[in-house]
This record gives sequence, C-alpha cells and structure tokens, in this order.
Amino acid sequence: MPRITLATVVKLVVASILVGAVMAYLDVQPLEVWRWLADRVGDVLADIHTYASRALTYFLLGAVVVVPIWLLFYLWRALRGKG
Repeated sequence: MPRITLATVVKLVVASILVGAVMAYLDVQPLEVWRWLADRVGDVLADIHTYASRALTYFLLGAVVVVPIWLLFYLWRALRGKG
C-alpha cells in the first residue's frame, strides 16, 4: 500500500481549498453535485435498460425468421450428404 506523505496531504489541502473557492464562487453546494451525479448515473442506467430491452426484442424478432431458415438449410444439406 502506498504511503501517505506530507506532500500528499499538502496537495490535498491545496486542491480542496481551490475547489471549495470555485464552488463558493459559482454558488454550488456539495449536495447539489452529488444529486446531479446520482441523476446522471440513474439516467445512464435507464438508457442501458432501454437499449438492452430493444436489442433483445430485435434479436428475438430476427431469430423467429433466421433460425427456421437456417434449420431448413441445415437439414437440406444433411439429407443431401454434404454435412
């Protein structure tokens, strides 16, 4: 495990002060940031669910046509001895 040095602590303090100053200037509260982030993650998950369900629907629709055709060709080749 990496060691936490004084330089690391100083960098974290300076970065925290700078980010806090920018957030104060923009009048942004930390809870707003977390809510925004949670909303975006929720939106992405909802989109993934929508796209996955559409893909599954397209797969099943295509399989209803493709699999029987493939099965017919497969059986035809097997009966002709080219399997």
